[in-house]
Order: sequence, then C-alpha cells, then structure tokens
Amino acid sequence: MAHSSYWQTGVSVPESPALDRDLTVDVAVIGGGITGITAAYLLKKAGVKVALFERGRCGQRDTGHTTAHLTHVTDLRLGTLVKNFGKDHAQAFWEAGDAAISQIESRVEAEEIECEFQRVPGFLLGSLKRKEPPDEGFSQEADLAREMGFHGEFVESVPVFGEAGVRYSNQAKFHPLKYLAGLLKAIEGDGSFVFENSEVKDFSDKPLGFKCRGHKVECGQVVIATHVPLMGNEHLLGATLFQTKLALYSSYAIGVKLPRGTAGAACFWDTSDPYYYLRVENYPTHDYAIFGGEDCKTGQEAKEFDPYGSLQKVLAKYVPINEVDKRWMGQVVETFDGLPLIGAMTENQFVATGFSGNGMTLGSIAAEMACDAVMKRKNPWQDLFDVRRKKILGGAWDYIKENVDYPYYLVRDHLRQAEAEGTASIGNGEGKIVKMDGQKVAAYRNRNGNLVTLSPVCTHMGCIVKWNGNDQTWDCPCHGSRFKPTGEVIGGPAETPLKQHVAKDEKK
Repeated sequence: MAHSSYWQTGVSVPESPALDRDLTVDVAVIGGGITGITAAYLLKKAGVKVALFERGRCGQRDTGHTTAHLTHVTDLRLGTLVKNFGKDHAQAFWEAGDAAISQIESRVEAEEIECEFQRVPGFLLGSLKRKEPPDEGFSQEADLAREMGFHGEFVESVPVFGEAGVRYSNQAKFHPLKYLAGLLKAIEGDGSFVFENSEVKDFSDKPLGFKCRGHKVECGQVVIATHVPLMGNEHLLGATLFQTKLALYSSYAIGVKLPRGTAGAACFWDTSDPYYYLRVENYPTHDYAIFGGEDCKTGQEAKEFDPYGSLQKVLAKYVPINEVDKRWMGQVVETFDGLPLIGAMTENQFVATGFSGNGMTLGSIAAEMACDAVMKRKNPWQDLFDVRRKKILGGAWDYIKENVDYPYYLVRDHLRQAEAEGTASIGNGEGKIVKMDGQKVAAYRNRNGNLVTLSPVCTHMGCIVKWNGNDQTWDCPCHGSRFKPTGEVIGGPAETPLKQHVAKDEKK
C-alpha cells in the first residue's frame, strides 16, 4: 500500500533549479508550501523582485500531506471562540477563512488553474467515539453562525453519519498540488526566481540575508513560511519563548475507494478530541473518501499505536469500503490560544505558523498578510494574529475603527462569493449581488419585473454594497453610503451614483 499522499500521485509540480550564485532581491521567501508559494506569487504580482527558496521540492512536505479541506470552520468551535475572545474576534477569525476560500477561487479563475476546485457543504457532527447522546449545542451553534453572517443550519441528519449536526454552506475543496503548480508558473521571470533543493542557513542582519548552498543572498525583507518557522535573526531567548507557544501533532489519513453514489461531495468534522475529518470526492466509476484523525503529539506515539487501522475501523461503521489504497501522515502546529501566529518577528522578518487544522485557508491568509507587510499596508487581521501577543481579551473589537486605512469590509466583501450565478433567481422587488460573465454585479428587479444591473463597487472608497431588502436600497457597509435600487445616491459620503452595468436578463 502506498505511503505517499493522495495528492502526490500522478501530479507534476514544475521543477526548479538549485541556487547556483550569489543573489540580491527585494524579498526572500523561505518555504515552498501553500504559504510561501502564495506569498511569492502575490509579491511578484505587486511588482516586487522575489526569490522563493525550498530545501526540497515545492509542495511535497506539509502542504503535500494535507487533506485539503477549505473551510472557515475552525478547530475551536464558534461558541468557544466567543467565550475565549469575544464575538467580534471570533467572527474575524472565521471571516479570515471565508476570505481565504474566495481568494483561492479568484486565483483559480484568474490563472485558469485546473485543480478541481469546488464549493461544497461542510458538516459538524457529534463525536464518532462517544458513548453518550449526541451534542445538544448544535442548534445554538448554527444560530450563532447565522448571527455573524455565516450560512449555518441545524440539520436532523448529517449525510453519511445519519445524526444531528450543523451544515455550513460555501466551504470548498481542491487539489492543493495542482493549485500550487499553477501559481509557481507565474512566479519565475522579470527578476523573480524559484529555487528548490536550496536549504537556507546562517542569517545575517547587516545586510539582511543568509547563506544557501555556499552562496550569499541579500534582501530587503524575509518571509519565513516553513510550517515551524526558522528563527532567522531572532535572538536565542526570543526564539525559545516563541517556540513555547507551539505544539506539534501528527495527524493520519487514509484514502479509500467507495462504491459510486455512496455520498455526495462534502466535508465533515466531528467533536472528538482529537477530531475525525472526512472529505468525499465523486468520480464517474466510484466515490473516494479521505478520512483522517487519530492525532497525537509528535514523537509521543505508543508502540502499539495503529492509526491507519483505527481510521479504517471507524470509517467502516458508516460506509462500505471497497479498497484502502493510500495512507499518509501530516503534521499540524497548535498554538497556546488556538489562533495562528502571523506577523513580524523582528524588523523586516515575517513569520507564519500555528494553523492547526486550517492550514490551507490560514496559509493563504498568511500569504496575503505577508504581502501587505512588505508593501507597508494595514491588514485587518494583523492585530488578531500578532506573533507578539500574550492574550487577547474578550469583548468588542471594532474593525472599522481599528482598520481605517484598510477597511475590513473592503477586504471581506470584495472576496466573498456572489449570492447567485446570474439573474434568474431574482424575484420582483429583490436585489442581489450576482456573478455574470465572471464579474460581480448588483442586480435589482423592480415590481414590474424589469431588471437593473449596476456595478456593486461603492463610488466613495470602493467597498462592495449590500442589498437592504427592508428599505429597498443598496447600502455600503464601510462608511454608510446609500443608493437607490437604480444606483442614484441617497446619502453620502459617496457623491456619484453606482455605475451602470449592461447585462442580459436571464429570466426573459
């Protein structure tokens, strides 16, 4: 039986050379997983000369051993996050994952990457190990999610498992190595580079840089994206204290062929501690399940520990297994408070780690934050995920107030998925943000059934407007501008109407 991951079978990630000379670039990115590759891609797009360094092959280590769930549903349940950090902090954490999924989706479309990206529902259910009755808090968890603007719904019967839980719409799945292969192709050239089999060591601070394969690399800034961060120019005490905030766990997964039609494409998590997680793929001849869990502290496994056998035994209670053809181990990094550690460790040195079970989404957000840090832009999550934080107190956190230079809603709503594909679902007297010809459109159908389509971008500072069904207006969540259904300004600070968008009425 193969011990490589499902993703590493039959997928060709572009090969890059090893460093063979001294080099000077604007930014050096260390680590060729989802965080490092995405950061290098974004920096290249921003006009920065960047070099990506990977000590082995890109995408083959931690990212290559993921189970590739794309979800804003965090390891800590939403109610626990609210209790620990306050409602606004908890919402911000989930919004980070929500934004990451939309960012990935946008890049897939922009770069035309064939990586099997698909929006699927995610389900939370009671512990598969429990002997007691199902969790009674799912209804409240769903209510809390909806209160915060997420699509949470209590369900009496979760597919596959047949018991109560919560359904979260607009989660996703993809093939991580196919996705990263698409990004890698866009990094090389015009003074930017990708180097594989190029281990970094011996950092210096004046000038900022390091040695690699006997060569000197100098740069203006460093992004360290190595899962468990190198400490670069951090002094010994600081590096030691940083590592005390992290705990490494091994997580195990099996790939299983199922009879066709066993289950629809979806992702699942239970409430065990450690929890089990499942994703189901649908193929023409069969279904395929990736089932993981049995996490334990790395290096502390008992001799008799058989995670793969245990996983197969648990899964077999719920689905008919035709064949187990893959099994692999990945590693997750937990932090002292359940939030990731993302930000500047020292001047011009950015680190990202502690993604727990949300590596694909938080790694993508970390890359966005790294790009913002290099470009000297405020980021809405920089305080929440600050690597120097000691404790975040519960209570209100006003994102508009705290991020006046980089409005929270500007980021969130530009990246959020449209409410519908096309205009056919819009009823009379209703407005929606829809997707048409690859663009987001503010679409309104009047009482007579005539359609009006507009740009959804507020003419004040570029936020995305939302439909107010009570007042029949387009409202801006950033600064309060309001527009008539036909785009004219009702109230400022916007001074010009929403731009007209010519589109065919798909209902006619």
